Amino acid sequence: MNAVFTPSTTIQTQRPPFWSHEVNRGFLLSGLTLLGVVGGFLAKGYGLGWLQDGLWALAFLAGGIPAAHKAILSLVQQRKLDVDLLMVVAALGAASVGQAGDGAILLFLFSLSNTLQSWAMNRTRRAIEALMTLHPEGAHVLQPDGSEQWKPLEALSPGDILVVRPGERFAADGLVVDGYTDVDESALTGESVPIDKKPGDPVRSGTLNGHGVVRVRVERPASESTLAKLIKLVENAQASKSRTERFAERFEGPYTIAVLLSAPVVFAVAHLVFGLEAAQAWYRAMTFLVVASPCAVVIATPAAVLSAMAAGARAGALFKSGAALEALAKANIFVFDKTGTLTEGRMKLVQVVVLQGSEAEARALAAGIERYSEHPIAQAIAQSWEGPTPAISQVRAIRGHGVVGVLADGTPVWVGNRRLLTSLEVGLEPPVERQLEAMENQGLTTAILGLDRRIVALLGVADTPRPEAAQAIAKLQRQGARVIMLTGDRKAVAQNIAAQVGISEVYAELLPEDKLERIQQLRQEGTVVMVGDGLNDAPALNAADVGVSMAAGADVSLESADLVLMKNDLNRLVGAQQLARATARTVYFNLSFALGVIVVVGAFALAGQVPLPLGVVAHEGGTVFVVLVGLRLLAHRLGN
Repeated sequence: MNAVFTPSTTIQTQRPPFWSHEVNRGFLLSGLTLLGVVGGFLAKGYGLGWLQDGLWALAFLAGGIPAAHKAILSLVQQRKLDVDLLMVVAALGAASVGQAGDGAILLFLFSLSNTLQSWAMNRTRRAIEALMTLHPEGAHVLQPDGSEQWKPLEALSPGDILVVRPGERFAADGLVVDGYTDVDESALTGESVPIDKKPGDPVRSGTLNGHGVVRVRVERPASESTLAKLIKLVENAQASKSRTERFAERFEGPYTIAVLLSAPVVFAVAHLVFGLEAAQAWYRAMTFLVVASPCAVVIATPAAVLSAMAAGARAGALFKSGAALEALAKANIFVFDKTGTLTEGRMKLVQVVVLQGSEAEARALAAGIERYSEHPIAQAIAQSWEGPTPAISQVRAIRGHGVVGVLADGTPVWVGNRRLLTSLEVGLEPPVERQLEAMENQGLTTAILGLDRRIVALLGVADTPRPEAAQAIAKLQRQGARVIMLTGDRKAVAQNIAAQVGISEVYAELLPEDKLERIQQLRQEGTVVMVGDGLNDAPALNAADVGVSMAAGADVSLESADLVLMKNDLNRLVGAQQLARATARTVYFNLSFALGVIVVVGAFALAGQVPLPLGVVAHEGGTVFVVLVGLRLLAHRLGN
């Protein structure tokens, strides 16, 4: 058969400049603003007035121009006054009464807050890009004359016959029409064991072909494939995460309008009603505007959140946003994926039922023949025995069945599944069949070991729970949490693992859309945390109030998650919730204090009882205080 391949082309791309990335640009401008603020106060301390003014001008330009640009766009395009405009006006108002440093500080805090928000939202694009890497660019399509033609992904159509070789990903959903292979579906279902495929079996786009060459008839175009649907699910779930932000935005406009209108009202009342001179009335209006500017309010939450994020990162719990901290503090439903999350994600030989001879003999014999196979089950069996193994020759693999060979004395030796027994014409006695079924009912993947026409042992292979999983689950349950398992694996396997780690509520054999639907249902009952590590978990991770990924998980799960357990330790999840609750208490206190200062000092400022220096002291003192309270979270420790 002649294959036609497209010539490889090397595409050289130039790295985009640092400035072109929105988040990088934001951090750079925030850094320049901070430089201007700190430098200006240092210059003021040394009596360098010209340098002080220049550095504060730098802070105003770096921190004020982006905010002013956004405010103008919002006003022109959406006819809406927002907090960007308020911060710029407050900063200019401070400068107009000789407090340019205070205005520069306001702009720095606001600039940093916007940059951090952009950084968090940028995860959506990265998550989708991580998903797209699973889509092959195209596939080899079998032609009527027996040749192969490369077609790009968008050109594939139902009825095309694809030729898929070992190590290639399936480009579309389809049915196997010729050949035998095993397929790694863990990216979509979480199933830790490759699935044997024969003619008539379905395959899904994005899954990885194993050791066989197969021909697959395309059933759906790439735009309607399982992977395409998964990408769409992630996009929709990411969008649903912004409900809290939209709720908060409704208050931004009224607050901005109220504060902006208050300054001219204060000036007019002081000048026209109380008879103050214009300069004094303006001074009082600007004092009120500075006091009412939300400097302490803006920093109240970031001071606590960033400190908590630093404490969590130091302990192996990487939070990606303050929203994740807030939601985790209220969480009362914890949902876990199985493979790679509650389990170690690799197969082990966990049970040997000996029918003839000793267990050591059975393990040695099985390891001796399975060491020639690359199948995950074979590797698990081979790695379970460290002693000497008998010499076996003429080893050959039978796709979808098992492995056969010959001992030195000429005795045939084999290990495989029920289909291998049929091909070898070996009978399965009822007592042995009952033992085999009992092992399978425990969730074990089974293999049969034999010599000649005799069955000598039954082998049970399974993915094993993480050592700390049961302890972490018990801790969550003692705190009153409802714990659930969602998995794409078989029901018997799921129930076996759930029993070992102490979970009673189990839903198995779920596709990504099934997991997503279940998470959406659970969100109506409480605040949901989803813990997973695979591509198939990405939509559920995004749909949950908090998505948690293991650090060893797939790239898309890491990008989609709100919290990453860097040390793959589930106990850190319990400590992370304790940190989140401490953060929520701190944020509540900081906001209450900051708003209290604005209300109390603002009232005295309206009455003319607060001179500008005292107003600045109260304003900046309150800011420093909430920062110090937030920094206390740096000392928080996540328990083991």
